[in-house]
Amino acid sequence: MPEAPLHHVISARWVVPIEPKGSVLEHHSVVVREGRIEAVLPNCNLSDAHRELPSIELPNHLVTAGLINTHGHAAMSLLRGYADDLTLMDWLNNHIWPAERQFVDETFVHDGTSLAVAEMIASGTTCAVDTYFFPGAVARAMTENGFRGQVCIPVVLFPNAWAKSEDQHIEKGLLFQDSVRDKPLITTAFAPHAPYTVSDKGFSQIEKHATNLQIPIHLHLHETSREVETAVTEGGQRPFARIQNLGLLSPRLQTVHMTELSNEEIESLAKHSVHVAHCAQSNMKLSSGICPVQSLMEMGVNVALGTDGAASNNNLDLLEEARSAAFLSKVTTGDATSISATDALSMATINGARLMGLADEIGSLEPGKSADMIAVDFSDIAFQPMHNPLSQLIYAASGHQVSHTWIAGQCLYKDGKHTKLDIANLSTRVESWSQKIQGKL
Repeated sequence: MPEAPLHHVISARWVVPIEPKGSVLEHHSVVVREGRIEAVLPNCNLSDAHRELPSIELPNHLVTAGLINTHGHAAMSLLRGYADDLTLMDWLNNHIWPAERQFVDETFVHDGTSLAVAEMIASGTTCAVDTYFFPGAVARAMTENGFRGQVCIPVVLFPNAWAKSEDQHIEKGLLFQDSVRDKPLITTAFAPHAPYTVSDKGFSQIEKHATNLQIPIHLHLHETSREVETAVTEGGQRPFARIQNLGLLSPRLQTVHMTELSNEEIESLAKHSVHVAHCAQSNMKLSSGICPVQSLMEMGVNVALGTDGAASNNNLDLLEEARSAAFLSKVTTGDATSISATDALSMATINGARLMGLADEIGSLEPGKSADMIAVDFSDIAFQPMHNPLSQLIYAASGHQVSHTWIAGQCLYKDGKHTKLDIANLSTRVESWSQKIQGKL
């Protein structure tokens, strides 16, 4: 069956273009041609040429930019609920890493990524940063399903099913980088796991290759106070200082979690234009700590949102993540004005695009950008009265209210159904993995 034309007019009750920040346009349309946004204009200004295009009428809906998940481990969706209510290191050392050693292979990663992509598309995420073993399988699952992603090259010291050494991770990663150059929806990055799992030599090699290729570096950093304390005890310096001394601070560095930061470290992040991926729900669930988002943003640091993997969240709903980030900031700062609904939506969209270096392509509804968009149905009584659609989106809605998802103009989700993904086949594969992991097969 041929794909639908990538040109249409989407007319909605509200359009939130993201830029200018906080703007809400009532009774507006988004004109899409060849998968890109041609115009955002009032319905009354549609020309005869516009009216000749296929039309989608959404009278009770809000249309906005697709959500961008800036940190995840998609394949770990197959471990959703596997080891809950544990501390981070207990969770990793005694449960997750042993399970990965037993089950992770290329098929596991492909199927787990497909599961995550299905969930993300249905809940309004159109792009994700993903770091896991077998990045080729990650990219294949994303590409098969029309999903946009930054697929990271994992680097760790310890052997695993994908690579046996730190050097081999990098070597295989460079081959993977070459293999996806022609994939329009796929970009790449290096992902050294964390300071405690990567050597100085490894970091230096990664920095050299990332600079030559002009791709980002994606790094778990200062995830817990214990991580920082152990580094100081064993190595005499905080992990951030080590990363700084190795010359990794730059606009291409994407740091993840960042729950333990001094004022001096925040200033350094701002000085070097380093990005932060904030994973509020995962950090809360694992009791890892709280990222000082308000302080970071006040210093001009770009902060975006990530869900982390479904094994530590346990869903990939970025609207829920945005609400959690806003509420967490308000209660920890004691300031109800901290992280407004507008801020939270920017964190879930344009800030994510900036982190990825794709702000000219995605993250807002502006002419010339890719038509990565979502529609949210506000017809339910739970959203009435509608005083402020933007506030309702962040504080009342979830991914369950997403009615449509478009990536590069292609409608991948419509009225509760996927248009490209074979959900029945995927569900069968997921159930088989569930049986294996539970020891029933």
